[in-house]
Amino acid sequence: MATWSAPGKVFLFGEHAVVYGKPGVAMAIKPRVFVTVRKSRSPTRPKSPYIDECFKRMGVRGSVYVNSQLQSSSGLGSSAAVTVATLSAINDEFGIGRTRDEIAEIAFTIEKKVQNGRASPTDTYVCANGGMVLITGTSKRRLPPQSLQLVVGNTLVPHSTAKMVELVGTLQRKHPDIADPILDAIGAVTLAALHNINNPKVLGQCMDTNNALLEALGVGHPASSKLVLAARASGAYGAKITGAGGGGCIIALCPRRAKSRVAGAIEACEGKAIITTIDTDGARKEKHD
Repeated sequence: MATWSAPGKVFLFGEHAVVYGKPGVAMAIKPRVFVTVRKSRSPTRPKSPYIDECFKRMGVRGSVYVNSQLQSSSGLGSSAAVTVATLSAINDEFGIGRTRDEIAEIAFTIEKKVQNGRASPTDTYVCANGGMVLITGTSKRRLPPQSLQLVVGNTLVPHSTAKMVELVGTLQRKHPDIADPILDAIGAVTLAALHNINNPKVLGQCMDTNNALLEALGVGHPASSKLVLAARASGAYGAKITGAGGGGCIIALCPRRAKSRVAGAIEACEGKAIITTIDTDGARKEKHD
């Protein structure tokens, strides 16, 4: 029996624009998905196309038990985390010998198949490796880890990444004169944030600007706006949609002393708050009691 876990992730800057080759920054966060795999002649496992594909790709059969701290369809990379953790546990339990990078790549191909070609390699890379990552086109570069104090606010409104990506794609095809400058501006905000990564006040301003640009692309939602405004009003440096939008989650960058207050403001707006920071472990083996 082998138990592995993988972290969730947030987009700090640049979601949607990365699809068009602009820079983006993603970061692994503390909440995790835990997956236990054991060899079994009569396998039992949850109904999940991601888990089914993991066993097909690794060419083995076994039982699976999943315990997730991440809500699905919330923009926190839950499908990538469960795929990476499942592959890692299979790899360990059956002694297959895949490397961490190979696990991330296999996980991406699984996500791409299950999501009909719309998956991004960012999620599986960040879940497998942890830390903070700069994405530009097809290249990924790990950044020095920053101890950012974040509060994640879940609107509890399920969203479809595919629908939001298609919405932006339609805008870009029909009105490139409108969409392209917005996407360029999101890329510029990401670069400005990187140049001020040690200045939380400026980072917060960059988050606010990024959020306004995402709303201009049409991926906002009233519930997200409510949580963003509540976070700012309660002391956050800045707040924004994270992920595809249309519901899902927001993130707020906070002074250490304001995290609980910001979380309380999000909960008062009927959202679910998670106080978190960077995860640098990525996929890891868990000890059994």
